[in-house]
Amino acid sequence: MALKVVGSGLGRTGTKSMQTALNMLGFGPCHHMVEVFAHPESVPLWIEAGAGRPEWDKIFAGYNAMVDYPGSFYWRQLAAHYPDAKVLHTERDPDKWFDSTQATIFAPGSPTTMSEGPMATFFDSFLNNIRGHLHDRAYMTAHFRRHNEEVKRTIPPERLLVYEAGQGWVPLCKFLGVPVPDAPYPSENSKAEFVARVAAMKKP
Repeated sequence: MALKVVGSGLGRTGTKSMQTALNMLGFGPCHHMVEVFAHPESVPLWIEAGAGRPEWDKIFAGYNAMVDYPGSFYWRQLAAHYPDAKVLHTERDPDKWFDSTQATIFAPGSPTTMSEGPMATFFDSFLNNIRGHLHDRAYMTAHFRRHNEEVKRTIPPERLLVYEAGQGWVPLCKFLGVPVPDAPYPSENSKAEFVARVAAMKKP
């Protein structure tokens, strides 16, 4: 099974809502970071990908789409490996993105701060280039802007949708060539929901 949609947007750009939206539109199952936690057997494959030995078809076996980390780190490779896939780039205001990361994925005590074990190696495989700067607003917002511009510069416009949270179904459905559902666009993974999920994961 080849991916039909490659998500190039970084985490905390509405990717969890987008995962649900793509599932609703018939492009699921859609891979998202939560799938890694649900399927820890995939962690060694991601570590291998970080070491330059990716097996994308194994990693995404059973999936039709991908959004969020860790896949978004490899957006260029995945767009090349799945040449028929559309590229969906989620983004938001850089400062709001930074603030969101500090309360969630990069907050002290979050899974990304692990310092030993397979999960620490897993997170280092795609965060090592920014590991020392996670709490530096100027550095991280510049990193975010560079990433966004690189995607837009690299992917042909006819293959790319730049999507900002709040735009709803219409641009997404037009891009994917499917009808607009008779249901509200999903809204998931708020800061409170993220914190609650992490707390639940830490319970023995």
